[in-house]
Amino acid sequence: MANMSLDSAETKTESTTDVATSVNQLADRARRASRTLARANRDWKDKALRAIADTIDAHRQQIMAANAKDLENGRERGTSAAMLDRLKLDDQRIDGLISALEELIGLPDPVGRVVRGETLPNGLRMRQINVPMGVIGTIYEARPNVTVDIAGLSLKSGNAVLLRGGSAALNSNVALVNYIRNALESVSLPRDLVISVDEYGREGADAMMAARGRIDVLIPRGGRELIQRVVTTAKVPVIETGEGNVHIFMSASADEEMATDILLNAKTHRPSVCNTVETLLIAKDAPAAPAVLKALAQAGVTLHTDARVASLVPGIETIAAGEDDWRNEYLDLDIAVKLVDTMDEALEHIREYSTGHTEAIITSSLAESERFIAEIESAAVIVNASTRFTDGGQLGLGAEVGISTQKMHARGPMGLTELTTTKWIVQGDGHIRK
Repeated sequence: MANMSLDSAETKTESTTDVATSVNQLADRARRASRTLARANRDWKDKALRAIADTIDAHRQQIMAANAKDLENGRERGTSAAMLDRLKLDDQRIDGLISALEELIGLPDPVGRVVRGETLPNGLRMRQINVPMGVIGTIYEARPNVTVDIAGLSLKSGNAVLLRGGSAALNSNVALVNYIRNALESVSLPRDLVISVDEYGREGADAMMAARGRIDVLIPRGGRELIQRVVTTAKVPVIETGEGNVHIFMSASADEEMATDILLNAKTHRPSVCNTVETLLIAKDAPAAPAVLKALAQAGVTLHTDARVASLVPGIETIAAGEDDWRNEYLDLDIAVKLVDTMDEALEHIREYSTGHTEAIITSSLAESERFIAEIESAAVIVNASTRFTDGGQLGLGAEVGISTQKMHARGPMGLTELTTTKWIVQGDGHIRK
């Protein structure tokens, strides 16, 4: 397996038969590297981000060649079109990676930001400030762009990161990680700020999940099976990123042109990602319904519908929707469609089937939009816009490590601030407690 990494001699330890020991040693190396990063100011970190962007740009042909091997392997294994789309890196997507790094450079450094501060009545000076987590672990599937996004976000937020990117993107991730490590070294930062454990396969992921005290937080990113495995197995604290069973409720007052544009964008712009719409709930008296459904069908979207929806589009082939359709994250050109009698019914459906990611409403009624905002409990709520905007880059975060669907400190798109914790600083002049 020595050919799996361009600097495998550096990332492999002597005890390769003991994966847990090897991964723990890598985590310890990352911890030591993070202490150097803790002394780096914003200029130094931004210089590193620029070096990473320039290195990726300079080696894009090699990166795409590595990615082509992953795509070929995926096709031979019968990987779905949706997964192949997630896996693919082309010039446009590499440009996107570089743009995300450049946007990170332009963002303020979250480390040291004062959350609150005051001088107490006894004269003690108190501050609560943002500080790095330390060592972040990430387990993800078939998404080589995540390798760059997480490395950049971790660096700017002062963290080292251990990556387990999955076998489907192995060649792509090997190339990207090695170029990132070279770029770090070029600006006198430790290479071990970014370490891959891919060479240890699934056992490497298991070791990361058990490395409590060595890895400070674990962030899974992928399908339901991967996320639930991490959440239920890990001894390391986990920030849960959920799958995206995303809903749009189209009310009776929805404008036909607006609704059509939003649904086409939310479903067809990039159907393989977690913020694409999967279920459309239509008010029974919505005049825009036939036009929207026809536009989706003409765009190649398969409609999984209840009987009442099917009657709205005679002549268009539909598939009868069952219980599984309301729960399904298709990640493809499929959508479940249901006619609802009231907004109450739409809200109840979302409460029953939502994964807590993103829900949207299309309406001309301020009262409806305000009620939707108040009653929906998902991490992101959107009014009269595409669900594709639940994205760190689109919301000005530079990039994201994932979309958190839990209700802890990090929720929704996780950017720089969400990769920090806080520290209390108390300064006195010989104060003692009485």
